[in-house]
Amino acid sequence: MFVYIRIMSRTRLVPDAEIFALILGQLAEGGEKAVTFASVAAVSGLAAPTLVQRYGSRDAMVVSAVADLWDRLDAATEAVEAEALASAKGALGMLKALSDLAGTPEFLAISMRDQGLRARAEAWRMTVETALAKRLGGGAKGHDAGAALFAMWQGRLMWDRAGGKGFKLWDAAKRLA
Repeated sequence: MFVYIRIMSRTRLVPDAEIFALILGQLAEGGEKAVTFASVAAVSGLAAPTLVQRYGSRDAMVVSAVADLWDRLDAATEAVEAEALASAKGALGMLKALSDLAGTPEFLAISMRDQGLRARAEAWRMTVETALAKRLGGGAKGHDAGAALFAMWQGRLMWDRAGGKGFKLWDAAKRLA
């Protein structure tokens, strides 16, 4: 007598969102080279072959994590802009609210190398600059001020992570407004 057993595929025990958070944490701590199937497997509790099956390649896994961060950053930007005051103070409030999600230099470097992520990064930058411009007087002057404030904010985020906390974004915003 033969007994046939139907083997069903296992369900994903760890959702993509959790894996993406772990990958982004590894990017922030050790840079892109720190993210491997083995390192993600070690922190997620999944087997490396499971990750290979799920994402295909290490690069696809990293790009998926960064794309998920862009999804969250786009949603946060929309929500923050809807609530921000129409003033320089509102512009700074927007940037402060977005700072935790705005990513690390590794996040941006990965985004610049992938065509789809690069388009998302550029669209997001334009969205934020436009929102800042509205709060800094509008028109050509507001647009220039928004672009300058965005660039200063991104530079400050980078240097803050490196320990340089001397630059005051509020002082720059007052001069631009």
